[in-house]
Amino acid sequence: MQLRSLVIDDEPLALKQISAYVKKTPFLELAGSCSNAFEAMEWLKSNEADVMFVDINMPDLNGVEMVKSLDKPPMIVFTTAHSEYAIEGFKVNALDYLLKPIDYAAFVKAANKALKQFQLEQGQQEEVRSDDDFLFIKSEYKLVRIKLADIKYIEGMREYVRIHLANDKPIMTLLSMKSLEERLPDWFMRVHRSFIVNLNQITTIERHRIIFDKDVYIPVSDQYKEPFQEYINKNFL
Repeated sequence: MQLRSLVIDDEPLALKQISAYVKKTPFLELAGSCSNAFEAMEWLKSNEADVMFVDINMPDLNGVEMVKSLDKPPMIVFTTAHSEYAIEGFKVNALDYLLKPIDYAAFVKAANKALKQFQLEQGQQEEVRSDDDFLFIKSEYKLVRIKLADIKYIEGMREYVRIHLANDKPIMTLLSMKSLEERLPDWFMRVHRSFIVNLNQITTIERHRIIFDKDVYIPVSDQYKEPFQEYINKNFL
């Protein structure tokens, strides 16, 4: 298991050092590195990260403001040379806070927190019973039967998932995306860290985005583009 990691720092030396620490840590993968918040936000539009190492004190848009602007931020470890920013960092549920200059031992301690949190979230799941045509999902202290054909897409929300249905309100349940993905038939496909789609419900695709409604755009991230493109090519006239 490797956690996809994004490093964000406007100081070239710090960016290089933390990126090197990521590469040196067996359970981390350096998915990307960015020199400012805007570059990172652009990167996240088409890529995914499990954990971000974010410098707080950056020009124009600081690290805390950037994280607050994200709809579904990954796990966050803040880095900074200024200890007074620690409280602000923890207000956005950061896993840890590293004070520069950062030694490798402190970095690994923070990385281990991210690994444990990731493993905890992957292990947290409610009961799921499945058949060829439907699932029973535990939601709000009761089992709800969901017809698979009625599912439009599934949205991951950290420890919860939200199942969006064609003709009913969404259903929330405490469940990992991985465990649910393993139970679904092959006409469901993971297209993003936070989204699984029902391929039979897709009607419009535009610029690597799946459009379900006029205001619902599901991004297809780089990690999943190849199998999704293969599906399109197979069904393209």
